[in-house]
Amino acid sequence: MNPAATPAPDSEDKPKGPSNLRLRVIWGALAAVLLVGCTFGGPIPFALFFAAVQAVILKEFYRIMRASGVKPAFWLGIVVGLLIFFAINFATGYIAYAKQFGWPTSWTIYPPLTATPQATESRGPGGWLGLDHLVISAQVWLGGALVLLVLLMLREILLWPNNGQPANNIGATITGLLYVSLPMALLSVIAYGSGHFEPGRVFCLIFFVWAADTGAYFAGKNFGKHKLAPSISPGKTWEGWAGGAALTLLVGWAAGYFLPDIPLSHRLVAAGVVAVFGPLGDLAESMLKRSAGVKDSGTFLPGHGGLLDRFDAFLLVLPVLALLQALLG
Repeated sequence: MNPAATPAPDSEDKPKGPSNLRLRVIWGALAAVLLVGCTFGGPIPFALFFAAVQAVILKEFYRIMRASGVKPAFWLGIVVGLLIFFAINFATGYIAYAKQFGWPTSWTIYPPLTATPQATESRGPGGWLGLDHLVISAQVWLGGALVLLVLLMLREILLWPNNGQPANNIGATITGLLYVSLPMALLSVIAYGSGHFEPGRVFCLIFFVWAADTGAYFAGKNFGKHKLAPSISPGKTWEGWAGGAALTLLVGWAAGYFLPDIPLSHRLVAAGVVAVFGPLGDLAESMLKRSAGVKDSGTFLPGHGGLLDRFDAFLLVLPVLALLQALLG
C-alpha cells in the first residue's frame, strides 16, 4: 500500500479544545464573578482575595526579572509582600472601626512624645491616630526594612558566587515590593476611606480602569494615528489615550447613580487620576516585559495572560489616589 495514499487522521475525530476567544470569555466571566463576590463579600473575603492577587502579581514580576537575568528572592519576597498587605489592611480597618466599637486608639510609650493626655489622644486629618502611633509605625516599618535587608544580604552571601550579581538581586526583590505589594495594599486605604468598609469605592475604581482600557482600545482602533510611545508599545496612540480619558470621565460622572455618597468632584478627580496614571502603569509594565523579552507576564488566566497584565494600571493609580485621600480626605 502506498504510504502517500494512506489517509491522514481526520482532525475532526480529535477532541477540540476551546478557542482562544472562548477561553477568554469563560475565564473572564469566572474572574469577574470571583472579583465581585470577594469585593462585596465583606472585609475578610476582600482582604484574602486581594492579598492572593497581590502575591500572584509579585510572582509574575519576579518571573520577568528572572527572564532578564536577575535572581530576586522569590519566596522571601512573597512572604514579605503578604505581610505588607495584611499590615496595611489591618491598620486601616482597625482605625475605621476603633471609634465605632470603642477599641483603644492610644497607648503610652516611654518617654512620652506628647506632654498632655489631650495631645496624645489627638487625631489628625482623615482619622489618622496621634503622634505616638505615627512614630511607632515608622519605627516598626524601619525595623522591618532593616531586617529584610539583612536577610537579603545573608541570602546573597550564602549563594555567592552562583547567584549572579548580589546588588541586582536585592534591588529586584525590593523593587517588586515597592512596585507591586505596597500599591496593592493601598486598596485597603481606598476601601476604608469613608471611615468604614465601603467596597463600592474599590469597584468604582475597577470600572474606571476598565473604562480607560475600553475607550482607548476603540478610539485607538478607529482614529489612532499618532503613536504614544512607539518604542515601548507601538499599538498605543494619543487618540486612544484621549478616548480612554473621555470614557473614564464619563463613567466617573455616571457613577453617581450607583454611589451617590461620593461627591461628583471626588469621582471626577479619581477618574482623572486613572486617565493619566493608568496608561503610565500599562507602559511601565510593557517596558519591563520588552526589556526582558517576555510577551505576557504569566499564564494565570488562560486567554488573558497574567494578573500583572490585568492590574498594571492599578500599580501607579493607587499610590496617587491614596495620597490624595490622605491629604484631602
